[in-house]
Amino acid sequence: MNKWVWSQKKKRQIHFSQQQTNMVSSEEFFSSSLNSNLEQLQMILGNNPDFAIRKFYIDVFNVNAAIVFIKGLVDIEQIYEQILKSIMLDLDKHGNNDNKEWNSGSIINEINKHVVTLTDVKEVKEIEDGLMDILSGDTALFIDGCDTALLLGTKQWPSRQIEEPITEATVRGSREGFVENFLVNISLIRRRIKDANLMFEKYTIGRRSKTTVILTYMKDITNETLIKEVKKRLDQIDIDQVPESGIIEQLIEDDIYSPFPQILTTERPDKVATSLLEGRIAIVIDGTPFVLLLPITIKSILQGPEDYYERWFVGTLLRLMRFGAVIVSLFAPSLYVALVSYHPGLIPTDLVISIAGSREGVPFPSIAEALMMEVTIEILREAGVRLPKPIGQTVGIVGGLVIGEAAVSAGLVSPMMVIVVALTAVSSFALPQYGVGIAIRILRFGMMLTAAILGLYGIIMFAMVISIHLVKLKSFGVDYTSPLVPYSFSDWKDAIVRFPTKSLTQRPDMFKPKDSKRMD
Repeated sequence: MNKWVWSQKKKRQIHFSQQQTNMVSSEEFFSSSLNSNLEQLQMILGNNPDFAIRKFYIDVFNVNAAIVFIKGLVDIEQIYEQILKSIMLDLDKHGNNDNKEWNSGSIINEINKHVVTLTDVKEVKEIEDGLMDILSGDTALFIDGCDTALLLGTKQWPSRQIEEPITEATVRGSREGFVENFLVNISLIRRRIKDANLMFEKYTIGRRSKTTVILTYMKDITNETLIKEVKKRLDQIDIDQVPESGIIEQLIEDDIYSPFPQILTTERPDKVATSLLEGRIAIVIDGTPFVLLLPITIKSILQGPEDYYERWFVGTLLRLMRFGAVIVSLFAPSLYVALVSYHPGLIPTDLVISIAGSREGVPFPSIAEALMMEVTIEILREAGVRLPKPIGQTVGIVGGLVIGEAAVSAGLVSPMMVIVVALTAVSSFALPQYGVGIAIRILRFGMMLTAAILGLYGIIMFAMVISIHLVKLKSFGVDYTSPLVPYSFSDWKDAIVRFPTKSLTQRPDMFKPKDSKRMD
């Protein structure tokens, strides 16, 4: 048993009576009395409508027994066919031996080895361990006179069917997306990597939620130092509940004050499989379809799966368009504000005359125009997300057109400002990662304010601050600006420009994989 599991186990034992508010006894182990065990569980769980106890009598052993389970988390048909029916009706075929003396240990052993046909069966003596399994969907079998409970794997809870990812639509590639069931998710990964070196390590995080977290990596590829660092950060998490992968992401990231994401989220199994084979680590959390990938770099957040599925020049073109979209989304409004307010001489004469004519009658300075339109766009974007999907799309499109046209007609903003804001919004939609888009939107407002105060000098200074921050930023020990800074020629083959697949023979050197070669 590793050190973290031991410490967590001791911690749970210490706080066990505090966490279970209905618990009135400090017993840690099951007793040999059936009624005492049932009463103990009843006191812990209370009179909840989903808590079920089914008592019965085993005629062959002349002993009372009971099963305990949570309705809605178990397969009732499986309980009847493979537990109750096997024990109450079919047991005499296996254990009816008048010359044999049965004791509690032999009864449990007989049922475990010769009666129950379930594949997932284990014996537990501690109340907390048994309670956690029951609350996870297992069925506990108690025999009168035995201080051991038999935990039978009967999990079956409602789960969404595998569908196409909503947040990562692609033209070419797999249509399968992760769901909220971690067992389904790791099976989707296993289907794509049929290798014995693919490791899944289970963690239970959340003092009350007891959320299952799966650490996934390739044993013969992923750097050992990276694995130890991720395990260390997961071990240090002490929180009541883990409702979504975003909580884990915030608790283990390097810099909590950085606007840039340091961990990638994805709904695509093919993307996870590719990342694992590059030497990264994936974290699968039960209850969410979003899987975490780490470490990442600035190029990781601007890549899409179709970059590799299409031919190399198509993938390169798509990647260059995304980089261009980032630049437009970040700099376009601030450049407009700086040029109009401070540097009109840098604008071509015909264009500056056109802009001056369109701004005639506008009562606000350019920064007020920009902020007004950007805030409006952000509100429309948020409204479109929160509303039902068909209505949200309508609100986003119609609202933008109506408000933009009305603002121009009322003389509140210039037509050129509407064009700049619209181009900025469209460019932000081209980014493949939602978290990156949020970061760019935040920085855009800061850059507009510095442009309004200092003009182009403000833009340059703000860009320098962003660059310095990116160079200093790390993701689990990996430089965020890799392979640009520090320079790595081998990784440049898959950076801004994607070289042909035949030339991508090495795994990314920035992740320091154990096995650096992926193609002969």
